[in-house]
Amino acid sequence: MSLPYGSTEVDAVLFDLDDVLVPFQTPAAWQWAWRPQGPVLGERRVRAAVRRALKEWDRRRWNGLTGREAPVDLAALHAHLRASLAAVAGHPLPEPETEAVVRRLLHPAGEIERFPDVAPALARLDAAGVRWGVATPLPADAAQWLLRRAGIDVARLLLAGEGPSPLPSREAFRSAVARLDVPPERAAFVGDLFWSDARAAARAGLVALLLDRHDAWAKVQSGRITSLDELESGLASGGPPEPADGGPADSEE
Repeated sequence: MSLPYGSTEVDAVLFDLDDVLVPFQTPAAWQWAWRPQGPVLGERRVRAAVRRALKEWDRRRWNGLTGREAPVDLAALHAHLRASLAAVAGHPLPEPETEAVVRRLLHPAGEIERFPDVAPALARLDAAGVRWGVATPLPADAAQWLLRRAGIDVARLLLAGEGPSPLPSREAFRSAVARLDVPPERAAFVGDLFWSDARAAARAGLVALLLDRHDAWAKVQSGRITSLDELESGLASGGPPEPADGGPADSEE
């Protein structure tokens, strides 16, 4: 079965994992990872710090994709998480503490937060007979850990951060789509970053949909949804994620 995409259709949906299917860099997650028994972190301050860090990470991944910097890898991801932690804490932490906190963020214990729109969206895809899978730049063990905590079958994980060409490379997108047994132009990728998710997927030949849960990409109008409740309607509207005025979306290409 297929889903309408403008005047054509898509046969499969590929999801990013962190902050798309599973809440990841949230105030509660950083609170637990850094100091579960310590002072309560200010939610607004943490969200602002994480938002800035994610914008920098999006730019770093895009620069790696376009040749301005070296391509990102797991070491670059680790550096991003360390930088996010320093921003959340308001200052750099000692090395052993930094490593312990990042490790806990990647492998949360007990129950984790869940997005209420995820299970219904995946159920609708299953009911419609539309294939779907997960691709992520996170390490495979962390991705599997988060999927299990969220109640999602780890067999849905098609691509993780190991390997010579992780996301957002063209090879990574196409490798994941090949495992869904569809050509790139018949697959949609849903990610939460404008440049290194949506634009990168489009460069690889996929249909791209930007999931902007926290209004971080307000200039982007087409190809943008704020909840997976809008997944089908967002695809049906057709067109790649683009700023409403045609200008840069909070970052220069």
